[in-house]
Amino acid sequence: MHAEAAREAALLASLREGDEAAFRELLRLYGPSMLRVAQLYVSSRAVAEEVVQEAWLGVLTGLDRFEGRSSLKTWIFRILTNRAKTRGEREGRTVPFSSVAPDDDEPAVDPDRFLASGRWIGHWATPPRAVPEERLLAREARDRVEAAIAALPANQRTVVTLRDVEGLSSEEVCSVLDISETNQRVLLHRGRSKVRAAVEDYLDETP
Repeated sequence: MHAEAAREAALLASLREGDEAAFRELLRLYGPSMLRVAQLYVSSRAVAEEVVQEAWLGVLTGLDRFEGRSSLKTWIFRILTNRAKTRGEREGRTVPFSSVAPDDDEPAVDPDRFLASGRWIGHWATPPRAVPEERLLAREARDRVEAAIAALPANQRTVVTLRDVEGLSSEEVCSVLDISETNQRVLLHRGRSKVRAAVEDYLDETP
């Protein structure tokens, strides 16, 4: 973490000095991820590319106002998601995260997977299957995982993508999306559970 902070501090100093190499490094580090995240909110890759360009403009014009209360990465992704949400709202695609109650009664896992009576009531009736690594590395399996993520409700899809695809921490996701830790945890758990169920279905279909 200290090495990451030191790298960001050096990068930020170079950016503020107008170092083009530092900006190219920033593009290399975050550009592909920003495009993938933008596509969660808007209707096409072309629109997502416009959103990313707008976000980079916001980053460059806002560097002098960046106070370091979050990491540079978190700050950049928050600018991106704000731009993407605005564009998504114009397209009628964005659902506010505040509209999702973390304590609603949607089951994360099919209730039939748990014992309804007896000494071990509430425990797994059939535990989640262990997934062989070589099966998950197969192209078909990865395609199935990607399809399962794409089929998630928008808010679950966004949280799962940020956490499990782009590798942001829970704290970073909460900051980027402006949601509570409880909401983030519930959305992540539900999304992961559905993706795991899709993987189990895939394993059942193949020898």
